[in-house]
Amino acid sequence: MERTGSGGPEVYIREITEDRIDFILSHTDLSVANALRRVMIAEVPTIAIDMVEIELNTSVLADEFIAHRLGMIPLDSNEVDRIKYTRDCNCSQYCSNCSVELTLDVKCTGNNTLDITSKDLVSNDPRIIPVVSGPEDNGILIVKLRKGQELKLNCVAKKGVSKEHAKWSPISGVGFEYDPWNKLRHSRWWIEEDAEKEWPVSKNGEFEEKPSPNDRNVS
Repeated sequence: MERTGSGGPEVYIREITEDRIDFILSHTDLSVANALRRVMIAEVPTIAIDMVEIELNTSVLADEFIAHRLGMIPLDSNEVDRIKYTRDCNCSQYCSNCSVELTLDVKCTGNNTLDITSKDLVSNDPRIIPVVSGPEDNGILIVKLRKGQELKLNCVAKKGVSKEHAKWSPISGVGFEYDPWNKLRHSRWWIEEDAEKEWPVSKNGEFEEKPSPNDRNVS
């Protein structure tokens, strides 16, 4: 997408995939780029597991540890617009209008260690499920069970934004760099032009310290 003729910011998308986008933002100020980055991190609503009720846990991990791991599992949030925020819903705690329920009921019966992943979570809404990158993706590891160990729990996923909690963050990272040669003249930041001149190295391989103009000889 590119805006031309308006005299405002322009966006040129260099690469876009299912889980990554690389674009150039031009004809704008550095503060706008940083504001866009902050909005991506903290203001975009998603769905994440917010409540966990553990009925049975005989694994080596504590209930609180498992609940935290479940909260950080990304869920498909393409249908987030049809889900209400809990504060905007009239229900007493949660309902189908403001939440999605997921269940996990597994037991290891074999002699080998059993990996329990996000793929083992069963959602009551097929449109909101744990994110997977493809058929070869085994999901995010939650816990490992040995023979005889069992884990049974119920989860409630709700709508939220990352400024409330990091589990609602829609991205794993956002990075940007300013115009390296300052063509837009929007800053006066220092840029390394000649490493040998600006960082002189002595014969023994150590950096030489240049005297500061503020240094004074003390008699």
